[in-house]
Amino acid sequence: MNAEAQRKLIFTPEEASLRLPLVQAIVKDIVELFQNLNDRQERIAEIKRLPGASARDEESAYSEELIQAELDIENDLEQLKGYVSELVDLGVELEDPGMGVVNFPALREGKEISLCWKYGEEEIAYWHHLDEGFSDRQLLFEESLKRDSEENNDDPIV
Repeated sequence: MNAEAQRKLIFTPEEASLRLPLVQAIVKDIVELFQNLNDRQERIAEIKRLPGASARDEESAYSEELIQAELDIENDLEQLKGYVSELVDLGVELEDPGMGVVNFPALREGKEISLCWKYGEEEIAYWHHLDEGFSDRQLLFEESLKRDSEENNDDPIV
């Protein structure tokens, strides 16, 4: 990765909105895979609690299923990491893989904030301070962010 690509991207609401269709597709995959992984991990925990499941030999009725399930989970965890890397490459930060919450770095009143979007929302309509999270989101006033970008003569990287 070159030096320019390593710099943190700063988005205007418009720029974040342009990336949203691709981010939506990636986050959809993340949410579905994350839920699937959780379901399978719970199933493995249930199987391990069954009588005879602790025996890891050929006689165990569960050993083959457990081995395959654990391999599948390892592969899917790698796939999940790949999806997260795609978001990082776009300059987007994953906040919550279960809910599908992502943040786009932005500026407000000269300070760095996060434009916050959740899977299922039609547009980017919220923001929060860096030391806050999803539950602290506030409604976005695009004019204010746009004005901040112009006043600071910032050239956001896209």
